Amino acid sequence: MPKIIKPLLLLTLLASFSSNAQRGFSHEIGAFVGGVAFQSDFGVRNDFETNMGNTGFAVGLVHYLNFSYGAECNCYTPDTYFNDHFKLRTELSYNSTKLEHFGKWAEKDSNYGLLLRSMKGETKVTDIGMQLEFYPWSVREFTASRSGAWAPFIGLGGHFSFFKNNTYSELGPLGTPETTYYRYLPDGYSSEGGSTFSVVSSVGTRYKLTELSDLFVELRWQYYFSDWVDGLRKNPELYKENKANDWNIWFNLGYIYYLD
Repeated sequence: MPKIIKPLLLLTLLASFSSNAQRGFSHEIGAFVGGVAFQSDFGVRNDFETNMGNTGFAVGLVHYLNFSYGAECNCYTPDTYFNDHFKLRTELSYNSTKLEHFGKWAEKDSNYGLLLRSMKGETKVTDIGMQLEFYPWSVREFTASRSGAWAPFIGLGGHFSFFKNNTYSELGPLGTPETTYYRYLPDGYSSEGGSTFSVVSSVGTRYKLTELSDLFVELRWQYYFSDWVDGLRKNPELYKENKANDWNIWFNLGYIYYLD
């Protein structure tokens, strides 16, 4: 397990046990939809056309532990800083992105440009995980408000990601110089799928819609501990431009309901 995941999971578990010892918590459930910009071996690093072209969609279900209020006693929990400024989010989500090569190399009027333009891919990722969210303003005051209030937040957590990919060429089966760009030979492509850990970090805000419901918007960055999520991987020892694993940016809109 990657080193960063262990302290994140430990932190969230300790938070849960700590709040339970302090007369419990209340629950919130919700869902979101959004868009994903996938950054991978398809395209050119830091290229606007690549960033805009390799985009997909996302959906998800979320559950929150609200430490400021105890559902079992219908009362507020002890007024500690943690209870009033943190929530624990558990998530099950899915995102899908169709991929292709954009940028100056794929646009070249050459055989190499044709090979890149003809290479396509698709990645589908299912995530399950947790993140701890920090609210600089009082969670208790926001929860008690009727409507029109705002609650900005930042979050950090870890996910376990299951991915399926499909990498192919419109010129024919991959694996030969006639269909495959030379930097992906002999084994720099895959359609096998797999699983990996990932770290997520988000910034966003809630908006109080009614006494028992919120809307939320967030911008999230997710970094996978694998370079195979998109189905392509150049040998990093030979090609120094392959500097990072796959990652993406999410923009989500969601709805949260408070379980009474």
